[in-house]
Amino acid sequence: MTLLFEKESYEIRGACFEVFNKIGGGIREKTIENALKKELELRNLKVSTQERINIFYKEEKIGVYIPDLVVDDSILIELKSKPYITREDKKQFFGYLKGSKYTLGFLINFSQKKLEIKRFIYTTQSA
Repeated sequence: MTLLFEKESYEIRGACFEVFNKIGGGIREKTIENALKKELELRNLKVSTQERINIFYKEEKIGVYIPDLVVDDSILIELKSKPYITREDKKQFFGYLKGSKYTLGFLINFSQKKLEIKRFIYTTQSA
């Protein structure tokens, strides 16, 4: 079994650990976003910020989601800087992933104590 976007996933995880080890967590999400964007670009990944993504329900646009980062036009990244990721955070992020054209996303929390990386996959085959 092959991992979806294996190389990119490896680089994203590595970049997150590099940023967490350098600046830690529990700081402003925008600061983390800027550092992570820089680190991902240093790893030769294309990164866009605050891209507007249409969310669909039964082929009709029902809203817009603005993820923190999009990597290689393929992977959504949502950043948090809070004590822990909640069940609601996970459900919300997965809902955005399901309603978008993307199949892979990372919900990443830079808390003061630890780095949490949650990888989500959604394909029509898993629906």
